[in-house]
Amino acid sequence: MPPPRKRARKVSTSPEEGSEYASSSESEVESLNSEALDDETPPPASQNSRAGKNSRSHTSRGKNADKREKKGAKSSISKVSPSKKEASSTKKRKRGASSEEEDNSDTEVIGKIVQAPTTGRVPPGQISQNTLDFLQKLKDPEYNDREWFKLHEPVYRQAEKEWNDFVDAFTTTLTEVDDEIPHLPPKDVIHRIYRDVRFSNDKTPYKSNFSASFSRTGRKGTFSHYHVSISPNGGSFFAAGVWCPGKNELDQIRSHLKRNAAPLRALISDPTFESLFGPAKWSQGRRQNIFGRDDQLKVAPKGVAKDHPDIDLLKCRSYAVAHKLTDEQVLAADFKELLGVIAETAKPFVRRLNLMMTLGPDEDTEEEAES
Repeated sequence: MPPPRKRARKVSTSPEEGSEYASSSESEVESLNSEALDDETPPPASQNSRAGKNSRSHTSRGKNADKREKKGAKSSISKVSPSKKEASSTKKRKRGASSEEEDNSDTEVIGKIVQAPTTGRVPPGQISQNTLDFLQKLKDPEYNDREWFKLHEPVYRQAEKEWNDFVDAFTTTLTEVDDEIPHLPPKDVIHRIYRDVRFSNDKTPYKSNFSASFSRTGRKGTFSHYHVSISPNGGSFFAAGVWCPGKNELDQIRSHLKRNAAPLRALISDPTFESLFGPAKWSQGRRQNIFGRDDQLKVAPKGVAKDHPDIDLLKCRSYAVAHKLTDEQVLAADFKELLGVIAETAKPFVRRLNLMMTLGPDEDTEEEAES
């Protein structure tokens, strides 16, 4: 009678070997680490599955089982060591570092720190000349670099706080104008000052304006927005609508226009609307109302006849309007009230676009009939 075969035993390996039998706590920490997930390493096998294999009969756990155990041990030893993983993740972090992350690094800058101005300050909810002066400096490439910004960080922090206070105050005004806009904290509507320079010929790291976007979901999302941007020398403006919407949203808008363009055309042709945003017709070389520049196709969209009666609206790739603001208006004590008046005029346009992007053409017709 042949001697009984020995059961395959689970071999304990040290952490340096990268064992797939590491403790559950270590495995859990690694699986929650985003850097570890990027390595695409398979998750460690569960203890239950191993226990199931050990409970098989002696016949099925012969020489082939021993070979599988040896092969598994080899594969676990050949795994990447923790030090290599850390080096790999560090490289990834460096390649994907943003301007903001680089600014927050402990980079030594030689020079005298410029303190924030103590004069020319304004009450919360207003914009001062100090803020426009700081943004004017950023328009010059000689100053728009990280060393200059580091030395002038106290000036920036004061301007940033002033802008945050203004946005918070204007949000109250805007929510009174349009109750579909929630009162979100400034951080959810304000855009960063750091530029994404990865695909731009302009490598200056900072924007030369402060801006914020307000919608049902803050600055992000697919809904129509109200947008405010301040920049010196007449570069400030108020905008409303959707800028370069996604394919689905654009298709939705065009479906509505093909079905019935009259409601939108009536809104953008209103005399008060045109007095703020320009005549509702295309003008070569000039942007006015929702028409002009690169926001319009040169030919009819796919599936639309070139002689369609509303071809001018259907050619649009963005449905947004803008009203320019002077420095005097920006610095005025009633600046947020002025923006509220402009927003009141733009509100039907913003709401119409939201309806077109969220409801089908048939649902839109039913809603109009009910109202």
